[in-house]
Amino acid sequence: MNCVVDNIKQYMQLIKPVFSQVLGTHNTAAVDLSINNAELNTVDVGNCNELSRYIQSTMKKGNAFAGIGGYLEDRAIYRRSSHFGVGEQCRSIHLGIDVWCEAGSIVHAPLPATVHSFRVNNNFGDYGPTIILQHRLGQCVFYSLYGHLETKSLQGKTEGMVLAAGEAFATVGMPHENGNYPPHLHFQLIADMQHYSGDFPGVCASVDLAYYSELCPNPEWLLMS
Repeated sequence: MNCVVDNIKQYMQLIKPVFSQVLGTHNTAAVDLSINNAELNTVDVGNCNELSRYIQSTMKKGNAFAGIGGYLEDRAIYRRSSHFGVGEQCRSIHLGIDVWCEAGSIVHAPLPATVHSFRVNNNFGDYGPTIILQHRLGQCVFYSLYGHLETKSLQGKTEGMVLAAGEAFATVGMPHENGNYPPHLHFQLIADMQHYSGDFPGVCASVDLAYYSELCPNPEWLLMS
């Protein structure tokens, strides 16, 4: 994992915004969906419309273009779907950053990339349309995952397709196609894809936190660069 962080720092001049509008502290609002957020005690986070109203209210209070947050948050929302397991093995800790924004928002490659894989992950509460990019900086190879996209984002994609830094390659999906969430992008860094293709765990169980937090470093500094 260290090679991911170290090499991106060396290549900061290559980093491009992930969105058309650059994200920064001046135009984003922190969205906390963790079980520790008392404001959520009166919100049915499993209901897409209620969750959307809460997120929009949070963004409006901050006069924000987008809501952002979620790395290593322990969230109750995943309890609505059997896809994430039950009991002690229930996966509820979020491994990426969520960017809550308008459906149709354009997503750009933050670094030079090739398309590693893509697919529609259509379990209830899953990513929906997903694209994974492979990056090579020096001798370091790592990956970035983009979930909850529009289905049309997968059209014309081929594995190995080359993308330039800053090139638009996807758009954010609506609830009916994105796993039944308010429109947002799930953005995650991955040091090793292991056996996965078109998919990778974006949520882990607490017993696996140490392993996955090492495998999936915090992408916030890259997203906001």
